[in-house]
Amino acid sequence: MLKKIKIPILILSPVILAGLLAATVALAAPPTPGDRLSVAGIMKNPQGRGVKEVEVEVLVNGQHVKTVKDEDIVSGKSGSFLGEFILPTGTLPAAKVEVKGIKPSWESLAPTPVQVIEAGVDQNGNKLFQAQSNFHLKRTITPGFWIAAIILLLVYVVIAAEWMHRTLAALLGAALVLFITYTAGTFDKNFFILSFEDAIAAIDMNVIFLLMGMMIIVGVLKKTGMFQWLAFKSYALAKGNVFVLAAILMVVTAMCSAFLDNVTTMLLMIPVTIEIAVTLKVNPIAFLIPEVFASNVGGTATLIGDPPNIIIGSYANLTFADFVVNLTIICAIALVVTVVFYVYWHKKDYLKADVKDVGRTIEYLKEEYRITDAKLTIMGLAILAFTIFLFIIHGVLHMEPSIAALIGAMILLAISRVDIVEMLEHEVEWPTLVFFIALFMVIAGAEETGLIQIIAEWVRDMSAGNLTVATVMVLWVSAIASAFIDNIPFTATMLPIVAFLNTSIPGAESGILWWSLALGACLGGNGTMIGASANVVTVGLAEKAGYHISFMQYMKACWWPMIITIVLCNVYLLLFTFVRPLAMSR
Repeated sequence: MLKKIKIPILILSPVILAGLLAATVALAAPPTPGDRLSVAGIMKNPQGRGVKEVEVEVLVNGQHVKTVKDEDIVSGKSGSFLGEFILPTGTLPAAKVEVKGIKPSWESLAPTPVQVIEAGVDQNGNKLFQAQSNFHLKRTITPGFWIAAIILLLVYVVIAAEWMHRTLAALLGAALVLFITYTAGTFDKNFFILSFEDAIAAIDMNVIFLLMGMMIIVGVLKKTGMFQWLAFKSYALAKGNVFVLAAILMVVTAMCSAFLDNVTTMLLMIPVTIEIAVTLKVNPIAFLIPEVFASNVGGTATLIGDPPNIIIGSYANLTFADFVVNLTIICAIALVVTVVFYVYWHKKDYLKADVKDVGRTIEYLKEEYRITDAKLTIMGLAILAFTIFLFIIHGVLHMEPSIAALIGAMILLAISRVDIVEMLEHEVEWPTLVFFIALFMVIAGAEETGLIQIIAEWVRDMSAGNLTVATVMVLWVSAIASAFIDNIPFTATMLPIVAFLNTSIPGAESGILWWSLALGACLGGNGTMIGASANVVTVGLAEKAGYHISFMQYMKACWWPMIITIVLCNVYLLLFTFVRPLAMSR
């Protein structure tokens, strides 16, 4: 064994010694003489936000120079970059130093001169120079832009026409975006759409884990019989009047959505609703669609009720009270209109309900729908209350809502000893979660190539400094776009646009444009089944229970009430524009 070990050591020893000798010589050698130049800056878009992954080149007297470490310079997440160079002694400060920038879907930054400032001398007597500046890039329309836009459009068309399952359509779209990026985009950057790293980063894991956590909590509570008991109580409260029952369910859903988020509310309400509908022999869709519409209306009223509000509140430093004060009135009006509309819209469905003997039905439900596990019910409700409390204070803790949902779900599983494998297999709606993951990627492709930003910039340019026009445009563009494009990335893209308008349009400093954006993004999501997270979850769970909701069926039932609520919001915002500025606490 010793002989086997000695042989490789003897062979490698000269190599190791040579390496150590070379390293020692390198360390002992004097540093390369010359002028030391540091070039730093930030690559920004027209709204002043940093642009990442811009390939930066530095030119000295028109010639490309390499960094000290011979590495490529690429801007980081904030758009910032830094390059260090060694130039022949005496080159600076007389030399002309310029910066270039290249990134797919952006106009190449032409060589832009930067001012060089002398910054002293290092310990070896070499002169130090610095150059720092900000650079602005503009979007350009590339083949990748059109491909991303077409893929996004086709995904929606395929889902609407029901040519394939929505999850498959979204996954196919995401796969095409990445495939084209790494085939055609490899040979021609004009076809580059979205890198794999950016595709993964585009997945909003806050949404995914929030859904998963609440699905598990609801799954555990379903084992207690609590939802069946709630179905009985709702029916008893309505005294067998299906129209009153539908109104009660919508109001309860809206109120819960204001203090939970609308997705969590629907996860809780869907089992109850299906139980009620089955008992009444009514198609559950006649209750589910009005409920999810009401959940989006109620969620608009508060900071935590809808993801776009969370994003807006964080960006603009708006508090929970700001949302309540400025949006509760219009949301309450919109809810009344929603209740009236859907009670009339589903009149024929409600008249088919089996309510011949209300008293006997109530007694039957009382016996049939009991809480079967009181201990688990108490534990589940306690954990749910704790989770809701975390939702309310998550802003103070700077904690994502998904963390609250996950900790609640895991504690409940731990103390109840419910099998987590069973929960993951039977209660977590994986097709819905995968649909969200894929859709985030497809939308990120459209966002990365400039589609969403172009829409936002169009709003800014068309408003031409008029507050009334800007208010109306932000509301309607947000509403229509959010019906077809997920409102989360759209809202994020609109934030710097609205912030810019707030400082450039007289009267906008009151904050009215933030409320216009919130109302448009949240209520506009009601327009289609893919406009809001709660819609997708509702359609997915209804389908799992055996009740299919098509894209056109959903749009037919929701498009016009969405338009009506946006018209009401338009009137509300214009009244406040002319009567008094909306207050915005900071």
